[in-house]
Amino acid sequence: MSSSRPYMIRAIYEWILDNSCTPYLLVNARSEGVVVPQAYVQDGQIVLNVSETAVVDLQIDSGFVSFGGRFGGVAQDVWVPIDAVLAIYARENGQGMMFEAEDSPPPGGDDGGSTESNDASEPKRPSLKVVK
Repeated sequence: MSSSRPYMIRAIYEWILDNSCTPYLLVNARSEGVVVPQAYVQDGQIVLNVSETAVVDLQIDSGFVSFGGRFGGVAQDVWVPIDAVLAIYARENGQGMMFEAEDSPPPGGDDGGSTESNDASEPKRPSLKVVK
């Protein structure tokens, strides 16, 4: 099955807007493919205001989040792979959802038969997390 992360991000985004709050994304700026203004990265992470008044052309797709924004008065395009989104939350009260960091798939796609991992023989277990 495809990742539920983009669906959850879109749902929480709408919920935050419906409650007249400001949606923020916490992004792992060190993830492969992330394009953000590096001057605003702290400890490998960046917080992005993705409210309707702060960005233009916001897209939350199955593979990425992208938009145009202004940083220090300079217009810049932002591109964030979905797996690099660590959280979406409301600025006003901190309510939202955090996501577990996901490893990027190996280049060339999932080969399924790789023996490079020490735990390749162990099956991956599904996990659920309680969200308050």
